[in-house]
Amino acid sequence: MKFTVHLTADAERDLADLFDFIAANDAPAKAGHVLDKIAGMLDGLAAFPERGAFPKELAALGIREYREVFFKPYRILYRVSGKSVYVYLIADGRRDMRQLLERRLLGT
Repeated sequence: MKFTVHLTADAERDLADLFDFIAANDAPAKAGHVLDKIAGMLDGLAAFPERGAFPKELAALGIREYREVFFKPYRILYRVSGKSVYVYLIADGRRDMRQLLERRLLGT
């Protein structure tokens, strides 16, 4: 059973920012490689969306509606609803994830 993966506007911006950062600070080819790997992770979510773990920052608050998968060091946070997967965040896991998740997902 195939799920449809949807990127939120924030997740699309995350990808564009990630590409721009890697291209400017490393190489455009490396940026393309990273985005290809992330695209592969997103394709995997279409087939197996329940495979992701609950983000520890949210699980500590009792929030278990979001899941995450990794292409290290990048974290892809998403929610499954019906036959759809909604991707909310694609970020470098070395960032202050607690603050980022609070702002992006919890609106605080």
